[in-house]
Amino acid sequence: MPSLSLKQPSTKRASTFVLEKPLTSVGTAPDNDIQLPRASSSEHHAVIHFDGTSFMIQPVSRSSAVLINGKKKRKHTLKHQDIVGLGEAELVFNMLDGATPGDEDERTQLTFELSGYRRLQHFSEQLIGEYKLEPLLESMMDAVIDITRADKGFLILADDSDFHIKVARGINRKTISDAVDQVSDSIIAAVIKNKQALIVSDALQHSEFKAAQSVINLKLSSVMCAPLVHKGKLIGVIYVGNGDIASLFERRHLDLLSVFATQASLILANALLVNELQDDNQSLNQRLEEMRYGSIIGSCTAMRQIFNTIEKVAPTAVNVLVLGETGTGKELIANEIHNRSPRANGPFVTINCGAIPESLLESELFGHVKGAFTGANNTRQGKFQAAHGGTIFLDEIGEMPVNLQVKLLRVLQERTITKVGATHPETVDIRVVAATNVNLEEAVREGKFREDLYYRLNVVQLVLPPLRKRDEDVVLIAKYLIKKICDELSMGLKTLSPEGTQALKKYEWPGNIRQLENRLKKAIVLADSDILTPNDLDLPDEILQGILPLAEAKERFAHRYIMESLNRNQGNRTQTAKELGVDPRTIFRYLEKDIDD
Repeated sequence: MPSLSLKQPSTKRASTFVLEKPLTSVGTAPDNDIQLPRASSSEHHAVIHFDGTSFMIQPVSRSSAVLINGKKKRKHTLKHQDIVGLGEAELVFNMLDGATPGDEDERTQLTFELSGYRRLQHFSEQLIGEYKLEPLLESMMDAVIDITRADKGFLILADDSDFHIKVARGINRKTISDAVDQVSDSIIAAVIKNKQALIVSDALQHSEFKAAQSVINLKLSSVMCAPLVHKGKLIGVIYVGNGDIASLFERRHLDLLSVFATQASLILANALLVNELQDDNQSLNQRLEEMRYGSIIGSCTAMRQIFNTIEKVAPTAVNVLVLGETGTGKELIANEIHNRSPRANGPFVTINCGAIPESLLESELFGHVKGAFTGANNTRQGKFQAAHGGTIFLDEIGEMPVNLQVKLLRVLQERTITKVGATHPETVDIRVVAATNVNLEEAVREGKFREDLYYRLNVVQLVLPPLRKRDEDVVLIAKYLIKKICDELSMGLKTLSPEGTQALKKYEWPGNIRQLENRLKKAIVLADSDILTPNDLDLPDEILQGILPLAEAKERFAHRYIMESLNRNQGNRTQTAKELGVDPRTIFRYLEKDIDD
């Protein structure tokens, strides 16, 4: 059993201090684990750390020197027979033979504890990276029973406000079937309440618990219970028991269980988090299947109406005009129309009419012949010919120059195209789906878009709702995108914090799904944690303000409304009061208030 021996010059005898704790303090102050003779060293001179396999000593401060075999050391792993100098005090480190001769009980006790700490370290190393919850918990309880020499053990985990037995194991490494009938509710309740480890060496004789009905019914002999606490939150308790009166638990067993519970809490918390993420991922996949329409995700009323229209229009050959803000997924809608049409086996060709210079757009759309213009070294087909037998998607059609609108109208009417520089038309078999975020009716009135082309394209119109009007869709889309991005980047799956979820739903998302995807990608790459917060998503703090009391909400609304009315009336308070039907003094009162909107 490891110990330090201090020679006493006056008696020529050695005082032996057994190293029985994970952290042992050494100094002259009485609160040290090893108290040295007064004035022989500093009040708090050194500490000795035990990591399960070795003992490391280091000074508490720069002024407290530690000498090992006569040499000053900042840190040192003690070896058998090392001579440790602490000021005037000199101690000898003994690995296993430092006990008082004949003290076999103490030797057995400390050997047991050293063995227990080593098994604890070995167990922890085995569990690193192991997140399969059921095997992990069973292995954990088997180790607890082995280390504490109990005959049964129970892991009780928190579930919201309740606690339930998750694992019940016997000394034979078998599951106990009647677990609920094997534990004392009163003892568990005491540990949950105080978050302190508890040992009841002889429950039937214990002053506090001997009258408890569960103790009487179970005829308990010896019980230990330790809390599992992670970041200040109680996540469960470990409960072990012995039914043999000859094997009553002692304080050393509780110390060992407490150390184990501290280390197990971190392992368990991580495993529960990963398990929750896996369950959330499975739930997400199931919900996606229920809410997916091809490659589109959505369940709000507006999107369901759009899906219903696609079902009707896709089998036909009519042209479709898709309207919506930037980033609402217009191309996905066009692709879905194509995939559900008789042309699904044909090509789906996309061209952004606003991204190509006017001088090149005609060639991109209709192709050109060799020599048609400088650089036209070969005859080349355009997008319409590339889409022959399939669908062409004309994105940002509102940006198309008026002179090309005339040629496009001819293509839609005659189903023929003429390459730039060619003299004869060529037949094309295409279906047109166009999209824009421009108000085409207004563009027609302003002469920027041909009315006849507008009506030719607008046989069936689909108006996509912005993300801010899609209710709960935003959260489901975000979770889908997180999984997609993590897979693409070969990163571990991340999830949203409750605050992050609320922020997503409250934010207006002016850039819609495209903005959401970019914001999530940045957060996934840069976030330090696997749980994404509003700060990771660059979402403003003010959108997370909690629900205000009704009176305060009314006051803020009134203040904002009065300020808007004042602006409309160029600051004329009398006119504003008359317009709002209030006394002018009310306006003055709100002007004097400093309300943070």
